[in-house]
Amino acid sequence: MKVEYFVVGPIDVNCYVISDDNGIGAVIDPGGNAERILAYIKKENLDIRYVLNTHGHGDHIGADDAVRDGTGAPLYIHAADADMLTDARKNLSAFMGYQALARPADVLLHGGEEITVGDIKLKVVCTPGHSAGGVCFVGDGFVFSGDALFADSIGRTDFPGGSQSELVSSIKRELMVLPDETEVYPGHGPKTTIGWEKVYNPYLQW
Repeated sequence: MKVEYFVVGPIDVNCYVISDDNGIGAVIDPGGNAERILAYIKKENLDIRYVLNTHGHGDHIGADDAVRDGTGAPLYIHAADADMLTDARKNLSAFMGYQALARPADVLLHGGEEITVGDIKLKVVCTPGHSAGGVCFVGDGFVFSGDALFADSIGRTDFPGGSQSELVSSIKRELMVLPDETEVYPGHGPKTTIGWEKVYNPYLQW
């Protein structure tokens, strides 16, 4: 699997473009700067099959429609966050000084699904606590953790629908059971591993 990432939008979201050896790919959390994302896709001649949102906050969805329109790929988001796409107050962008909106999702996730991106298999696991419909995409040796798990930290839980106890429980249940060498690609900040977070993440020590 090839992973390319772009730091996009006004709050520096990590947008990931993943692809297999045949150029079949997906875009995860296109929060902004669609022209950069689409230019890379064109340069690499990728066949993008999915646009995937880990959750519905405005900083993660800002370029959903532009990337959808530029690739023809359907948009997936968890059902509990689906209404954030069309409501700038619910996705919080209205309170951040800008407006991020997208058309309704093409497919609603509920957790447990397996998404096949060419040779890449992604399992959808629910990790509520940062938002009600937060999900992570888990593959063989890697996880795209959105705003659930960061390097040495976790997502904010002081937003509507947030709960620190629920988020910590979600992370321990769904992510800390993964092998230590699993690479974690978070929604903000640097990459980490499950093994590192087990030992050093202060939010996971209780």
